[in-house]
Amino acid sequence: MNGSFLPELARIFQGQLSQLEKEISLYDEALLWAVKDGITNSGGNLTLHLIGNLNYYIGAILGNTGYTRNRENEFAAKDVSSTELLDMIRRTSEMIAAVLNNFSETALEQEYPIIVLEKPTSTQYFLLHLSEHLGYHLGQVNYLRRFVHV
Repeated sequence: MNGSFLPELARIFQGQLSQLEKEISLYDEALLWAVKDGITNSGGNLTLHLIGNLNYYIGAILGNTGYTRNRENEFAAKDVSSTELLDMIRRTSEMIAAVLNNFSETALEQEYPIIVLEKPTSTQYFLLHLSEHLGYHLGQVNYLRRFVHV
């Protein structure tokens, strides 16, 4: 490893979170929590889910931030303003930068501290998984925004 993985990964997370900010800012406030037939999660709920996921798995587990996750509320809440969501996204981005900037490259090869994906994985593998998870739901947020604004 050439020692550049963590800064590159931090840039990927920050780019994805910046795109999530853009998506949320493009939502009509009244449609942020809207769903249509056959769709169970709104753009707002997916955003809360991403914020909770990253703050728990990167912040609490790797960065010892003390974050306590309420996963059920990520899908149940319907009353968070876009302004609050944007602030939460920005704080999450700042947290990721702080944690990854203080993380060692050698720690990436170690086993992630908890089992999440049915079996142990390296921390590097799990961070890549988190980035993929963020990108997956980011695409859903984009699609839902265009879908509910029709």
